[in-house]
Amino acid sequence: MLQRLHANKVELLAVLDHPDIPLHTNGSENDIRCQVTKRKISGGTRSDVGRDCRDAFLGLAKTCAKLGIVFWDYLGARLAISGQPLLPSLPDLIRCRGQPA
Repeated sequence: MLQRLHANKVELLAVLDHPDIPLHTNGSENDIRCQVTKRKISGGTRSDVGRDCRDAFLGLAKTCAKLGIVFWDYLGARLAISGQPLLPSLPDLIRCRGQPA
């Protein structure tokens, strides 16, 4: 085991040069957990199109949650439902979130 650690020393210590590298994959696993739970409960979808739609909506809901936006408000804004708050598109919101203050 020590030989393997020594052989991978450069990769293992990359976090010291790049502190933005996460030390675990919990964030990625959490992102797909709701999709796995939904698939187990519903037993999957009847078609590939259904699976793609489910994945797209779950992905949108997860992205909205990360950005602090109510998913239904975002969906209402995209579908131009009257009375819904005006929200920019997700790419614009993500770009704004990445800008320094």
